[in-house]
Amino acid sequence: MQTKLFTIPTPVGHEREIEAAAALLRQGQLVGIPTETVYGLGADALNPAAVAAIYEAKGRPSDNPLIIHVPNDKSWLSRYCLDVPPLAYALAETFWPGPLTMILKRNPIVPDRTTGGLDTVGVRCPDHPATLAIIRAADRPIAAPSANTSGRPSCTTAREVLEDVGGKIAGVVDGGPCAVGVESTILDLTVTPPRLLRPGGMPLEALEAVCGEIAIDAATVRQMGAGEHPRAPGMKYRHYAPKAPVTVITGDPERTADYIARQAGEKTGVICFEEFLDRFSGSVAVSLGPVGDKGEQARRVFSDLRFFDQTPVTEILAQCPDQGGLGRAVANRLKKAAGFHVISLENEESV
Repeated sequence: MQTKLFTIPTPVGHEREIEAAAALLRQGQLVGIPTETVYGLGADALNPAAVAAIYEAKGRPSDNPLIIHVPNDKSWLSRYCLDVPPLAYALAETFWPGPLTMILKRNPIVPDRTTGGLDTVGVRCPDHPATLAIIRAADRPIAAPSANTSGRPSCTTAREVLEDVGGKIAGVVDGGPCAVGVESTILDLTVTPPRLLRPGGMPLEALEAVCGEIAIDAATVRQMGAGEHPRAPGMKYRHYAPKAPVTVITGDPERTADYIARQAGEKTGVICFEEFLDRFSGSVAVSLGPVGDKGEQARRVFSDLRFFDQTPVTEILAQCPDQGGLGRAVANRLKKAAGFHVISLENEESV
């Protein structure tokens, strides 16, 4: 299959391309779409055959549910969800469009293929004008997991989408690099208190200001077991992994940098904070961004992980931000890439 590339930096002046991408979706085809978080692999969420094609193109496990993407119109919540609580409307009013996915009871018109057989569905409104225009033109919700091959680091540019699934899908919309760089935060509103199922581009602290107490699901800090069933994307399976094994080092940045410097050799890949990059001249090192700039760390984490697949490194050692703000999401992605293989220096006096 030849994958058609649509370049749509903004909807204005690109109405023909928007309609062409929407037409492919209405026909049951797959289209890579930009969002503020990562690029998604889009299909008509109400078309079971189209959704099945997402799983095939990605090599995605069938019990890993998908998120549906809707316009910034709260009436779409009641179209595709049942018993929508007032908190959902308050969160949509505050944070949409934006990197927040809400888990709600699904309307049966959303097929099992989309929800992974669950009685709930994840819904969000992406903050990208081209994709919002395409959803409106298609006039249906768009199921869209990240556009990478399953297990690999997510894609934050159209070029990376083509690297992973080019030739397997009908089109890719190039809307520029993603502004946030990590997937949406997933909040389960079918339980009390609301439960954080995946940290992401919407910081926990911002959600707590609206919701009050939020429970943290254990799957955000450990690997799910074989008998556990994921209630949201990214909970159960190893994700974001490059070819070389990853080890995450947590603790004070100065201390973790010293530890990695003692361990690293010439075939070691290193992901480190900008301030420590010159310590690893004997290894293959990339910057995660400055210690204090978690927004930049979020934008770089996936491209850093992808970078090492073009090198001969045999292992990757990564510094890890703390849990504040977007650091929670960046740390989660690094630890998922490592299969939760983590060395903690946080409570040691010396190393």
